[in-house]
Amino acid sequence: MNVSLTPELEELVHRKMETGCCDSASDVIADALHLMAERDRMQALNKDEIRRQIAAGMTSLRAGNSCDGEIFLAAMDAELAELER
Repeated sequence: MNVSLTPELEELVHRKMETGCCDSASDVIADALHLMAERDRMQALNKDEIRRQIAAGMTSLRAGNSCDGEIFLAAMDAELAELER
């Protein structure tokens, strides 16, 4: 496989090899791809957690566990003011 890089990315690859971070350009690219895969995995976990929290909130709302938004925000403001003291 051949990969074309911009001059800036090629320079970055060379710097990584010069610092001893990686032994070859292939190692630099492999490390970069591993980091991308890890980032993708973390993003998927975050999306799953957000979906779980939304589902829990909807279940709670359907069960009648809710409050007026203005009352909630006023209570949050009061709590923050107390913490600032």
